[in-house]
Amino acid sequence: MNQSIRNIAIIAHVDHGKTTLVDKLLKEGGVYRANQQVQERAMDSMDLEKEKGITIKAKNTSVHWQDKIINIVDTPGHADFGGEVERALRMVDGVLLVVDAYDGPQAQTRFVLRKALAHGLKVVIVINKIDRENAEPAKMYEKVLELLMELNATEEQFDAPVVYGSGRDGYMMFHLGEEKQDMTPLFQTILDHVPPPFAKPGEPFHMLVSNIDWSDYVGRIAIGKILGGQASVGDPVFAIRHSDGKRVRAKISRVFEYSGLGTQETAAGVAGNIVGISGFEDIDIGDTIAASEEQHALPFTQIDPPTLEMQFCVNDGPLVGQEGKLVTSRQLRERLMRELKTNVSIYIEDSDKAGVFNVKARGAMQVAVLVETMRREGFELLVSRPTVIEKTVDGHRHEPYETVWIEVPDECVGTIMQNLANRKGKLTNMEKLAHSTMIEATITTRGLIGMEIDVVNATSGRGVLSHLFKEYGPYAGEVLTRITGTIIATEAGETTSYALVMVQERGKLFVGPGEQVYEGMIVGENPRNEDIACNAVRAKALTNFRSQGSGVATGLTPAAKLSLERAIEYIASDEFVEVTPKNLRLRKRILKEVERRKVTRAAKG
Repeated sequence: MNQSIRNIAIIAHVDHGKTTLVDKLLKEGGVYRANQQVQERAMDSMDLEKEKGITIKAKNTSVHWQDKIINIVDTPGHADFGGEVERALRMVDGVLLVVDAYDGPQAQTRFVLRKALAHGLKVVIVINKIDRENAEPAKMYEKVLELLMELNATEEQFDAPVVYGSGRDGYMMFHLGEEKQDMTPLFQTILDHVPPPFAKPGEPFHMLVSNIDWSDYVGRIAIGKILGGQASVGDPVFAIRHSDGKRVRAKISRVFEYSGLGTQETAAGVAGNIVGISGFEDIDIGDTIAASEEQHALPFTQIDPPTLEMQFCVNDGPLVGQEGKLVTSRQLRERLMRELKTNVSIYIEDSDKAGVFNVKARGAMQVAVLVETMRREGFELLVSRPTVIEKTVDGHRHEPYETVWIEVPDECVGTIMQNLANRKGKLTNMEKLAHSTMIEATITTRGLIGMEIDVVNATSGRGVLSHLFKEYGPYAGEVLTRITGTIIATEAGETTSYALVMVQERGKLFVGPGEQVYEGMIVGENPRNEDIACNAVRAKALTNFRSQGSGVATGLTPAAKLSLERAIEYIASDEFVEVTPKNLRLRKRILKEVERRKVTRAAKG
């Protein structure tokens, strides 16, 4: 064992302050020079993470404190990125469980903590944000203990030490009411209660690849915890493939250690440390790197299976290629296959149709992040509505069910309960909080698609929805998730204010004046459950007379613009989201109205 190293992961529900807490640990660990600008949420390095305010990728850093190296892995709090969490937990020996002193343990706290306990990791409880108004740190600590009991923690895991404080304000304390100073109590607790990494320095080199990085200079970098021996530059090694057991000879070209926010090259990586190693033409997550050909492959944790499936298709719309450079089937397939290399929780397969690929994932958020990344890279593509992955159990049709938690203002409870009933959700618990009500229910994954939009609309943005995969159960029958129809453009061209004022009398607009539309594109929402055709590009007839309605555009309501995630959940099974670097458009799968009618008639016949 290497006594000078501690490997920990930080786990928490979305927005409970773990990334801000890491910032403070980095600052006190001497990562920043005295005169250096302290970067906020430094670990959320992806543009998307900064914009959404969530962690998407598990990332490594390290802090040096009292001659000890504390390697920290910042994990996502969202269940859709569970694959990232699984990988992170393979590299560490303990976890910091960060819990908001006002909100208490939430859905994703439960999800990540269950994984950590199953790995037998030591837990350090951090009751964060005790400076919040109406915070109840002592009560929330009790709730964490209840959760540990519920998740069948061992006696040792249940006796987890606790510290209280505020990551934002930069202080922690062993007991409530102590003097607010710095982060020392947390550092001390980590060193006292998280064991040094279990590793065998005297044995041959052995490492499981838990993550993959990429460098333009050295190519693929395999990241993992060294379980045996050491990795030195120039050493011959064997990569044992997780997929087929094949053993491929390679040579270590570089060894990287994590230091603060970056990496630094080192001559050798020691047992127990988390390092990056380059020198492999092809290496994947789950592969084993060993010193000799005879050594065994290390076991790789099975990732929770995906529950949703979607289609990614080549854009066949009339505006294709005008906004993106990457539009062909080959480019789309290569990009998706590249994603498979670093994202272990999604599956991609070719369909029986050319230019159509089936993508299986954990949730709509996970897919939306992939699509958003691709559009920023210059891709144009079509994305379908998610469908659930069903199973046959004893000859019966089964589908995935989820536990959903919805925190809503008291006056909105009735509306949300009605929405749950429409989606065939079953209420399991209801709890009155200080200023809101927490509803817990069981619902099919199918019924959950698009529900977040309904909750946001019904509560004017004040409702919070969290969900967690529960089990596969009997098929629940038809579920009505969208009760509105659409307004579809019949003509191609540029929208005019004159035409849109008339269109908005039929429903809510998704486009504004001066936008390009085409036949079959969805330009608005019809409150009735039917589709309406309209002309959104009609121009006002010009005459010599000034009419009284000449200022007609003043009555135009601003268009409702859906985010990518909302758009994916909003569309029906016969619709696509057209994604380009500059625009999101909703459209019918079949653009020509005549052909849509033929298909409808054939389906009825």
